Amino acid sequence: MTQAPENDITRLLLAWSGGDEAALDRLLPLVYNELRRIAEIHLSRERSSHTLQRTALVHEAFLRLVDQRSVSWQSRAHFFGLASRMMRRVLVDYARRRGAVKRSSEQVHLDLDDLPAETHSDLDFEKFDRLLGQLGAAEPRSEQLVELRFFGGLSIEEAASVLGISVATVKRDWVVARAWLQREMQTT
Repeated sequence: MTQAPENDITRLLLAWSGGDEAALDRLLPLVYNELRRIAEIHLSRERSSHTLQRTALVHEAFLRLVDQRSVSWQSRAHFFGLASRMMRRVLVDYARRRGAVKRSSEQVHLDLDDLPAETHSDLDFEKFDRLLGQLGAAEPRSEQLVELRFFGGLSIEEAASVLGISVATVKRDWVVARAWLQREMQTT
């Protein structure tokens, strides 16, 4: 299946934000496969016994996106970045409700270099989410960048577009955020 042109998705997002409910019906088929790909990235980092399925994650995240009526959609990449953030929140909420995240004295190596191919099935998502929140409190743009790259699978260039900053700035921010998270996952 070919990917929908970015301007078609952006046009539909803008129409939907403007109150055109039919635009939402036309948008879902254009973004569904990419949402499933992003969900697969998220779920690949979960433990192997995780019970939330990819389709359920996509649907829950999409329902949360539909509730985001005040968003000023900028682009296709902006939409997928926010969708990835919603998926992360769904997974963290799910882990908290199920009590599935077990605290361990083992140190977990968090390798953010091999995105998105590297899986992190032993990643403590509750801890990672807490640390990401701490990072966001100090450096909100760095938190957004990690969400876009680690969870959304966006490239440096795509993340720069979503954040509205230069590629060079994204590269610098990525090095700092990655190093901080790796250190904190080892020590906290």
